[in-house]
Amino acid sequence: MVFSSAYFLLLFFPLTLLLYFIVPKKYRNLVLLAASLYFYTYGEKFLVLIMIFSTLVDYKCGILIEEGKRKLGLRISILTNLITLGVFKYFNFAIDNLYATLEILQMDAESLHNIPEIVLPLGISFYVFQTMSYTIDVYRGNVKADRSLLEFATYVTMFPQLVAGPIVRYIDIQREIADRQVSIFGFAKGLERFIIGLAKKMIIANTFARIADIIFTESGGGFSTYNAWVGLIAYSFQIYYDFSGYSDMAIGLGRMLGFNFLENFNYPYISRSIQEFWRRWHISLSTWFRDYLYIPLGGNRKGKRRTYFNLFAVFLVTGLWHGAQWTFVIWGLYHGIFIIIEKLGFEKVLKKTWKPIQHIYALLVVNVGWALFRADDIESSVAYLKTLFMYTEGDATVNDFIGYFNYNNEFIFTFILAVIFSMPIYPYLEQKLKSPKLLPLRYTFIVLILIWSIIYIAADSYNPFIYFRF
Repeated sequence: MVFSSAYFLLLFFPLTLLLYFIVPKKYRNLVLLAASLYFYTYGEKFLVLIMIFSTLVDYKCGILIEEGKRKLGLRISILTNLITLGVFKYFNFAIDNLYATLEILQMDAESLHNIPEIVLPLGISFYVFQTMSYTIDVYRGNVKADRSLLEFATYVTMFPQLVAGPIVRYIDIQREIADRQVSIFGFAKGLERFIIGLAKKMIIANTFARIADIIFTESGGGFSTYNAWVGLIAYSFQIYYDFSGYSDMAIGLGRMLGFNFLENFNYPYISRSIQEFWRRWHISLSTWFRDYLYIPLGGNRKGKRRTYFNLFAVFLVTGLWHGAQWTFVIWGLYHGIFIIIEKLGFEKVLKKTWKPIQHIYALLVVNVGWALFRADDIESSVAYLKTLFMYTEGDATVNDFIGYFNYNNEFIFTFILAVIFSMPIYPYLEQKLKSPKLLPLRYTFIVLILIWSIIYIAADSYNPFIYFRF
């Protein structure tokens, strides 16, 4: 079930809200837990048992840690979560690489074909990281173990952020899990935020998704350098508006239910360095790795060489977190290398240059990285990069095929919207439209983009979420 589906918008969420607000306050967690389990089971069926298992293990581990069995509780939690993630996300990847290695060594690998593939559960990377952060924080003494299984299960399974983030830490919402207030103002702000996220997804991300998919996959290669850059920019906008739109919807839904989730994006495409990009992109993931991997490894406290090693390790894991595929690993290391280059002294040189040059540098590095991220395999990514930087007119038939589907008024208009709203224009307008006289204009805009989004939902079934596969 996706937030931008008619079923969610017209049936699931209205019914959930109705039950949530008519029951006594003490039963709201129960309603939210039941709704969340149904939400996940609707698409994943029996795979919900993996999430329930993870929830029960970490609930018990938190209590073990607080009762004095600190190392035992932490070890069980981390090992269970990493094994769960390793089996369901990386087992197929390991078998594929073992098969390739045996073939290179000219050894018999046919028996590996009989090993069944394991299905990747939706959102496993998100809820595993959430539960691990909880037990680590209990171990560190940052939070008390939650003795209420209902409260803890509600935290883990909460449907607004369950399958594609942001990664919500227990420490950030522990008070709201136990006791939260929903005001009319907060509900209205949440609804507005949800509508903005829905519009990002339906109006912008989905339009660019078609273009990116045609150029990256359906064209079969042979496109021109011009079309390669169009496809790359389209994917850059698709992944940003897709993921930040989902985060906006999650934050908005949480606000309507009385939760205040932290921001996950802060206009990353205005960055002037790769370090700044990662302070603005997928903030919940980058801060998770900072607090639970980079700092425990020693951070920048053990000398420059160790700092660079720690950064390299963090971005290696960042790539792996995104997917069991070598292109993701290379993408993570690619970003890590640029961050190390900046820390080696390039950052000082960069700051002395003209600001537009800094923006161009950051955007170029990020966009080239998306070619690695989007490609199906290393061979495809190399071919795409070659087309980007070695001029070719491509195959005329392929280029005509791409142009027939893409270069129309809708594409041009959506491109203008994408550029404008990738900058902090809306917060500026929001401040300007706080005047009572201008509020009707603001709400008219919100209603119009809601209607526009619903038209897109009704007219088209093409509605993918990129980060669902992570």
